[in-house]
Amino acid sequence: MTYALPRLREEIAYIAYHFHWQRDEILDLTHAERRDWVAEIAQINSRMNEGG
Repeated sequence: MTYALPRLREEIAYIAYHFHWQRDEILDLTHAERRDWVAEIAQINSRMNEGG
């Protein structure tokens, strides 16, 4: 099963923007690990936007 390139780019950009990780570091993560980090960043952003 292949992973849609636009979605992969979106995940890479999101993680790189928030954590300042290099592209190759992010690509070394498994799909599940990337999705976990995307979810974690989203939770952090939500808490910050709520003032917490």
